[in-house]
Amino acid sequence: MEPVHAIVVGCGRVGSELAARLSLQGHDTTIIDKDRSAFRRLPPNWRGRSVLGFGFDRDTLEEAGVKEAKALAAVTSGDNTNILTARIAKETYAIKDVVARIYDPKRATIYQKLGIPTVATVTWTTDQAIRRLFPNKAYAEWSDPSGEISLLEVSIPKSLCGKKIALLEQPGKVKPIGVRRSTRTMLMGPDSLGQEGDILFLAVANDYVGELERLLTEGKVAK
Repeated sequence: MEPVHAIVVGCGRVGSELAARLSLQGHDTTIIDKDRSAFRRLPPNWRGRSVLGFGFDRDTLEEAGVKEAKALAAVTSGDNTNILTARIAKETYAIKDVVARIYDPKRATIYQKLGIPTVATVTWTTDQAIRRLFPNKAYAEWSDPSGEISLLEVSIPKSLCGKKIALLEQPGKVKPIGVRRSTRTMLMGPDSLGQEGDILFLAVANDYVGELERLLTEGKVAK
């Protein structure tokens, strides 16, 4: 994964942990919070930038380098702040990879329709947030002891939305087996159609993972 400029809005427990992880992974990371004392949560080895202000304020975002950013996570303690920040990032600054933390899971479907992936508070992990921020990478949920097959979690490519998810299947290489949609996870049938915001579960031969990531990055669907 190439390093990018990433912005985290909210320096609570979640935001500070996420920002620290992104920085350790080599990303140029900036964190925003309205409370200066919140930055004390950052680890001693923090190498990113800290910007004081509101995440939905454009001057604050531009001070944080939003025009160069490739990823933004809105993880404050307020749903309204998070969704407003996420929408500004996507609609005003055209940041492709945006994720918002939500406290009310009933809002998840609304956010998904706006093209904003969400992570609910009750299921939040830093790993999940990173997966939403970098959707073109395949993440292993399980690998068999032989090292030949893995169960991967990937965000659905836009080219597959409205089409049969089975188009991803490659005999002996890839087999789609499930989909997480909003708050539900389902086994897939041969005629299951992809929707924006879907998270797919794929059984993949380990020697094909690199090719799968290439197809996802290029937005191509293999038959």
